[in-house]
Amino acid sequence: MRIIAHLDMDAFFAAVEERNRPYLQGTPIVVGSDPQGGKGRGVVSTATYAARGYGIRSAMPIRKAWELSEEVRKKGLPPVVFISSEFRKYSEVSKKIVHIVHEHLRETQKNLFEMEPPALERASVDECFFDLSFASSFKKARRIAAVIKKDILEREQLTASIGIGPNKLIAKIASDFQKPNGLTVVTPDAVFDFLAPLDVRKIPGVGPKAEERLRHLGVRTVAHARKLDEERLRGMFGKWGKELYLKFRGEDDSPVIAHAPPAKSIGEQETLPEDSLEMKILLPYLERQARNLARYLARSGFKSFRTIVLTVRFADFETVSRSRTLPEPAVDAETLRRNVTQMFFPFLDRRENPKRKKIRLLGVRIEKLLP
Repeated sequence: MRIIAHLDMDAFFAAVEERNRPYLQGTPIVVGSDPQGGKGRGVVSTATYAARGYGIRSAMPIRKAWELSEEVRKKGLPPVVFISSEFRKYSEVSKKIVHIVHEHLRETQKNLFEMEPPALERASVDECFFDLSFASSFKKARRIAAVIKKDILEREQLTASIGIGPNKLIAKIASDFQKPNGLTVVTPDAVFDFLAPLDVRKIPGVGPKAEERLRHLGVRTVAHARKLDEERLRGMFGKWGKELYLKFRGEDDSPVIAHAPPAKSIGEQETLPEDSLEMKILLPYLERQARNLARYLARSGFKSFRTIVLTVRFADFETVSRSRTLPEPAVDAETLRRNVTQMFFPFLDRRENPKRKKIRLLGVRIEKLLP
């Protein structure tokens, strides 16, 4: 019997900041870019549940979050505390969470002579899948998950929500079912009824565009979606239609990948406070990113890189990427800086920017990493 769990940390970035600053306990917190008094240009990374009560959501423009905060402040409610993201800090906490989960997993018998390591797949910095099939029953799996949640709370002072189901699809949906600090178990015989009343957007992969197309057919819930046969879904969504047909029925045979592949690239990007085409303003961003990536490369256990990718987003949101593969592997920040600068200069004139559009965002990525 297959028993899969999905752990999702609750408002992770914001929760870490709240934990590290006890004086902010219970305060509405937004982690993301600097709102700059309502003139900021980035987005919200995450928000505490207190901030979500104001209507603030992840990926919302930071200006909008600021406006909502100002609205409630004028009503006499506590304003939002805005904190800049520190991804490296959250990554370190994430490693500790994964370690705690690992402590509760077991090796499984691969064959007469070999054992399989515990199956744990990091889906992102704040979520992971893990295989609890060794528990032999959903009742025992629930007890293990409860202990994991308890250990995370005691050792890291953070809460997590866990979903348990017969596959990764159901486990992921279940982890979001009783947030925050939830624990939801969906047994195989309950899958069909569990999914039926849910909005189609709860199905991973169904975004705004797919939702809109389904709504045109009067499809709002999973129960409604099941009335569409596979052929109809394939006609609407191509090959993905078949996968969607299975998802609406709770079917998913994707494995928990115990060992994630090594990083294929390391990158960094920044949105400028104001659109600009001034070299003296833009170059420092690229130079800083080059220095940062050289440091991250060493910390990640890689010795060199071969390919450099430059990303430029203009004020009208047109995004252009250019890459360069070096004749020999490189490791130092100076080589990276020099090449990035050379790649960037054409964007300051008509070679890459014939309409002389101002630039909104700059990003640098290194690929073909060598251990």
